[in-house]
This record gives sequence, C-alpha cells and structure tokens, in this order.
Amino acid sequence: MIHIMSLMTLAGIWPVSGRYNAVSGFHYGLKSREKPQARQTKMPEAVVIAGAGHAAGQTAVSLRKGGFEGDITIVGDEPYPPYQRPPLSKKFLSGEMEMERLLVRQEKYYTDHDVGLRLSTTVEAISRDEQTVALSDGDTLGYDKLVLATGTYPVRLDLPGSELDGIFYLRSADDVIRIRESFTSGKRLVIIGAGYIGLEVAAVAVTHGLKVTVLEIADRVMSRVASPLVSDFFEKVHREAGVDIRCGADPGGEFRGTGSVERIVSSTGNEIEADFVVVGVGIRPAVSIAEAAGLECDNGVVVDEYCNTSDPRILAVGDCTNHPNSLLGRRLRLESVHNAQEQAKTAAATILGKPVAYAQIPWFWSDQYDLKLQTVGLSAGHDQTVVRGDPDKRSFAVFYLRQGKLISVDAINSPLEFMLSKKLITQGVSFDPEILGDTGTPFKELAAAAIAARASGSD
Repeated sequence: MIHIMSLMTLAGIWPVSGRYNAVSGFHYGLKSREKPQARQTKMPEAVVIAGAGHAAGQTAVSLRKGGFEGDITIVGDEPYPPYQRPPLSKKFLSGEMEMERLLVRQEKYYTDHDVGLRLSTTVEAISRDEQTVALSDGDTLGYDKLVLATGTYPVRLDLPGSELDGIFYLRSADDVIRIRESFTSGKRLVIIGAGYIGLEVAAVAVTHGLKVTVLEIADRVMSRVASPLVSDFFEKVHREAGVDIRCGADPGGEFRGTGSVERIVSSTGNEIEADFVVVGVGIRPAVSIAEAAGLECDNGVVVDEYCNTSDPRILAVGDCTNHPNSLLGRRLRLESVHNAQEQAKTAAATILGKPVAYAQIPWFWSDQYDLKLQTVGLSAGHDQTVVRGDPDKRSFAVFYLRQGKLISVDAINSPLEFMLSKKLITQGVSFDPEILGDTGTPFKELAAAAIAARASGSD
C-alpha cells in the first residue's frame, strides 16, 4: 500500500539540521561568519542564470539596477519569460489574471536591458573546471558567475493508472491552462492533498460550479502550515461552500479508467468517481544538476547568508536553497515569493561586490474565496496561542507566542495585524496574552507599546 504524504506546497517550510556547515560556518547558537569585505576585483563579465522563475528574473533586474554591464543569460525550460507562480492556483486558474500580468517584467524589458533569454531550454550539466554549462539544445555557455534558480518540482504519485489522461500536477502556467480546459460546471474534480495548492484549487473549482472532493491523508487540512484552529476554520469554510473534504483518507490504491481517469480506488477498495484529478502532495527542490556538479546539497542547495554555494563562482537563490537565517537561529528551505525575491537581490549584491547578508522573517499568503490568509514568522515551538478577533466574522488573527515573545501570526482578512507583526517579530517583542486578545484596544496602540517596552528593556 502506498501512502500519500501531506507535504507543504508553494509556501512550504523545510527546516534542516543545525549542524556546523563548511560553507557558511552556521550552527545553532553560533554567529554566522563575518560579512566579507567588498572587493575591488574585476567585475564578472558573464552571468548565467539557470532557471527562469521569479528569483531568476529578479536576479537579472537587480544586477542591471546595480550597474552590472556584463552579459546576463537566463535559461528556462518554459516558453515564457520569468513569471510569478502564486497566482497560478488563484486568479490565473480562475481566469481573472492573464499571462502578461504574471510576468516579473514584460519581454521588452529583457531586450531593452540586454538580458538574454534562452527559453524552452534547460541547463543539463555544469562543468566547474571549465566554468561552462551544457544546454539541452546542444549549446554551451561560459560563465564567470553562475546563479542556480532551479526552483522545485512536484512530488508525483507512483500508483497504478498514473499514466491516464486527466491527472494533473499544478506547477506551471501550461499546467493551469490544461486544467482550465476541464473546468466545466458539473464536472467531478478530485483533489489529492489539502495544502495551500489543493484548497486554493478547490475554492476556484467549486465557485465555477464543479463538484469537488478533497482527499487528505492527515487528520486536518493544511496540517503542516497552520494551527488546528486555522485548519478548522478553513475546513468549515470549504464545507459550507460545498466542497467534500475527507481527512484521514488514503487514496493510495490506483487510478482507473479507459484512456482517461474515471475513478480513484483507495487501498481499502473505496471508489470515488472523477472526471479529472489534481494532485498537490508536495514539492521537492530541483538540485540534480547541483548534485551532479559536486555542490553541497542537503534538502536544497546549501548556501551561506550571501547566497554563495560551496563553489565561490556559483550562487543559488529561491526555493531550491537551504540557507541560514540569523534572526531565527536556524537553516531553512522556504517556498515563497518573498524569499525568492530577496535572495535574488542578495545574490546580485554579492556578484556586484557589495555583499549584504540575507536575514528576514519569512512570510506567505493564500487566497481562498473572499479570504486572504497572511502568515508571518514560523509558529513551530510556540507554547501559547492568542486569538484576536472573531472567526465567525471571517476576520481575525492568531498570534503564536514562545515564553511571551511573538514568533508568528496567521492573519485572516486582517492586513494591519499582518503588516505590523513583521516588525514586531523582527524586533523580538513580547506581549501579555490577555491584553493582546482584547480587541477593545486598537492593535496599532498595542504594537507601539510593545515596541517601546522592548526598546526600554522593560518587556
């Protein structure tokens, strides 16, 4: 019997061991290495960026903004210039957003700023000795600096019948375009996985009149990214919208159908009829070319706080990286636009000889129906939860404290709490839980008081 694990999706977090690392010198309880001095060495003449997602596009933009005059080439396996992925399962899937609005920059930008785009092409191999990359079209590119922005790939189900038509994985714009062709009112959609991606697809589908069933092996939705309170809230919202959510379900048997999928049979023999299926059971960092080149990898390409890999001529950015965060005292692999964009800026600064360490509190978001869930910080290790607001009014925030200190917030339709909490968590402020939960005092006043107390040392 094959079990389908409920893994974190686009907004996933994968903390790894805090052991000493030869690349960064990072260890729990120890300071990371000193900031390298800006060098007066010759500026690189050629930068190749492997991958064409958000991090890749931002790296090129930041290099040009920083005055880099050498060659920049972006190599990506899709036919599109770098684009944002979070809207794929939201407004792009619903048809509210067109492809042009997804783009990090319009194609004209790359022409005007002399950034080469090698689209529908992949980097097949890296020759570190020769400082070249071999491309899937047979070409070879030389580099002074190589930036790996290879992103992630979806976990695929190895079940009988997996080759049938009508089984989709949502990772690219073309995936969504194919899925949208099946979005006909009355069709039966089965979604495997109740993480962000699965539930966002469910919200769009049921709104379009589809009959939606969500299968989740865990005992609650979004189990790896949200607290039980937030999970229960979103499960209730989906059920009220007409989504059939089945937690603790094991669809790990087989797909059946003639040519196209028609039903899913669980390992216990239960059958669920389906006109098509969307699978969202997690993603993995795309590190195969990095591993083949002998770069250090451990649940991602291992980098230091300046995005350097174990090869001083190669950097890595975005979802594929395992990086240190001095604010959190741990290593992380983050799947978020914020991380991709900021690491791209960090890598560009490093290449330009103006290194600035990357250390920011992570944040994520998910749009489902009229709800915007915005999360800042990491709630792992919290010992107290405070709810501010009323879930029944579909506007509230959940604060996670550890020994009184704020470490994370889930804000549902509460943008002020989200925005202010970024600063509060970064500054390490503490709260009295009773005062924090009292909505009689505006949150802006509570935040200002907490910051002042922190500054005076009285918290």
